[in-house]
Amino acid sequence: MARVSQEHLDARRRQILDGAARCFARNGFHATSMQDVLAEAGLSAGAVYRYFRGKEELIGAIATEAFTSIRGAFEEAARTTPPPAPDVLLGAVLRLFLEERIEGADRQAFARLVIQVWTETLRNERLAETLEEGYQGMRAVWTELVTAYRENGLLRADVPSDHVARTLIATAQGFIAQQALFGDVSAEVLEDGLRGLMSMSASGNADPIR
Repeated sequence: MARVSQEHLDARRRQILDGAARCFARNGFHATSMQDVLAEAGLSAGAVYRYFRGKEELIGAIATEAFTSIRGAFEEAARTTPPPAPDVLLGAVLRLFLEERIEGADRQAFARLVIQVWTETLRNERLAETLEEGYQGMRAVWTELVTAYRENGLLRADVPSDHVARTLIATAQGFIAQQALFGDVSAEVLEDGLRGLMSMSASGNADPIR
């Protein structure tokens, strides 16, 4: 029997995850059955269950993949000296994930999927752990970035790095929620908004509001 290549295995896994993601984004986790996933992916039960034992494993794999990709983008930026400004960096990452992210799905699909993952963590302990791990990883990466901003003279020194990191993460989360709910989000909006806010602190013409 011919040996199946790793490329073939990876492509099949990708096919299953994309099919599941389309189903979840369209119908929600609980309204989607494994039969729906099989039909969407165009594969037999045996082919799918070789990779995933059920919906929870599929959901966990999709969430882990998303966190890994986003964190990788930020880690790459952190290695740049000086690092890109927050408007440029967040714009680039959201452009990557708010555009067509799921093969064969519309622009809102990934954002809708993210919202469902957040909601599902309230009842799924394993998925909650995945989310917590991803969030803490994001905080750590952003804290490093904020520290790099400060070291390069781009940020005032009297605000804790973690506070800035959490605020920037919240900004990204808010835009993902807007995309899921309203579908009118573009990376340019985020970039322009952050750039405008950044110019307020850079002007030095007003005392900080207490």
